Amino acid sequence: MRVDVISLFPEFLAQSAALGVVGRAQERGLLELHGWNPRDYAEGNYRRVDDRPFGGGPGMVMLIEPLRAALAAARAADPTPAPLIYLSPQGRPLDQAKVRELAALPRMILLCGRYEGVDERFLAGEVDEEISIGDYVLSGGELGAAVIIDAVTRLQDGALNDAESAVQDSFEGDGLLDCPHYSHPASHALGEVPDVLRSGNHAAIAAWRRQQSLLRTALRRPDLLDEAGLNKADRKLLGEARQALADSFKQATGAGGGQ
Repeated sequence: MRVDVISLFPEFLAQSAALGVVGRAQERGLLELHGWNPRDYAEGNYRRVDDRPFGGGPGMVMLIEPLRAALAAARAADPTPAPLIYLSPQGRPLDQAKVRELAALPRMILLCGRYEGVDERFLAGEVDEEISIGDYVLSGGELGAAVIIDAVTRLQDGALNDAESAVQDSFEGDGLLDCPHYSHPASHALGEVPDVLRSGNHAAIAAWRRQQSLLRTALRRPDLLDEAGLNKADRKLLGEARQALADSFKQATGAGGGQ
């Protein structure tokens, strides 16, 4: 997969993408990352890429021509068609379904805004889609671009050492949150590893993980859980988990003890 990023700080993305899964994916030839700085294509001694907004107001707006030139250079570098995606708080919220859709593309171009944003005429004329990573404000689109690059890269075949890692992640498959995970030691001052995970009973372990995933989603992200659409087995697992949680709470608080 090839990802081109139009940014005033392409070195930021290059540095973050050199680490971890994304860095290994580049080493394995699974990802090509290229940065394009609009300032390199700006004219004049100061290579200006922004100016004051019409109508007044604070801040500056990124200019059309440096962006158009950077985009033209990015498209000329590779004939593979690529959508231009603008990182914007006004865009569609990023979710795992969208990540899977982007990961299937051979190429995409990400546009990172700065200042008060980008001239609307460039957005209307060149941008194919706007994506938001959340309802909050950042100084620019670079962090959003880094999020997308990381999310789509780990879905590339061969990017992860164990492909099952991606399948078991939160929001994958049926959209539930992931179950809890434990490692060594089995016994620690902070708690014990659940017995079922040490049992060697793969069916019981799978059922426990499914149950915990259902319960965690119900407690933390009920908006993701369609309880009416659960099958009989899942409803039973969730009901048992809720009852066990309620019993544990009563025991911890002494409720129902007649005191």
